[in-house]
Amino acid sequence: MKKQMWALAVSALAVGAAFAQANDTISKVKSSGAISVGVRESSGALSYALGDGKFGGFHTEICQRIVSELEKSVGKKLNVTYQPVTSQNRIPLVQNGTVDIECGSTTNNAARQKDVAFLNTTYVEEVRIAVKANSGITNINQLNGKTVATTTGTTSVQHLRKHERAKSVDFKEIFGKDHADSFLLLETGRADAFVMDGSILAGNIATAKNPADFKIVGDVLNVEPIAIMIRKDDPAFKKFGNDVIAGMIKSGEMTKLWDKWFLQPIPPKNVKVGLTLSESTKAAWAGPNDKPMEDYAKK
Repeated sequence: MKKQMWALAVSALAVGAAFAQANDTISKVKSSGAISVGVRESSGALSYALGDGKFGGFHTEICQRIVSELEKSVGKKLNVTYQPVTSQNRIPLVQNGTVDIECGSTTNNAARQKDVAFLNTTYVEEVRIAVKANSGITNINQLNGKTVATTTGTTSVQHLRKHERAKSVDFKEIFGKDHADSFLLLETGRADAFVMDGSILAGNIATAKNPADFKIVGDVLNVEPIAIMIRKDDPAFKKFGNDVIAGMIKSGEMTKLWDKWFLQPIPPKNVKVGLTLSESTKAAWAGPNDKPMEDYAKK
């Protein structure tokens, strides 16, 4: 009996040690010499595929900066793997250790904070509606009887349904597997509108075959803090990432990155997204925090 109890205790300690190691990203990275960066393939100028296995975007570059500082900290060049993630699998891939840091367009909300952790907010998003320019649609009420696209695993249509002006609006939902697929639903006429984060809408419109064929209309449906995601219960890595972000804000590097990805022509088509720095994002930089979306709704 004592042997069994001893074996169980040893086993529990081993599991605990493995769990602690999995949640200690800095130690894991130092030991393995590798880090996996979660990126999106079509999250507007926040994170997107450039082709040939390369990725770019505002959040992608912030993560590259964090990785660069991490290399200095652990004293070695790291093998960096870029792992494309989707709205559906991004949280599980962070939880199970496949991805060490996720640099896409993830909203920080109370429900997700139960499963993962977020670095301090680097972008405050406004959920909007994109339509074809010749559709005649200019507001929520005109979506009655229409087909509305959004991306599987996102919260955008929920915000549309909850909006006070959408109480009597009856529309059909259609889901794209990723943001590019959702935009294609609008582009090909299978959807009358695409509801999503404004930056993602603007980014997809900017890279469309004919950007002038689309426009963003209607009220702001919701304001959401978007942040880089890491595993829960990893205070050392969270502090490390937040310190890098704070340094970028203080030095002006964060503002320069915004200009690079949102106000200047970006690859691969060298077009401008044309998204100016909002007062909400400025406020998040001025007072760094990891408050969830629900705290913004209380304002």
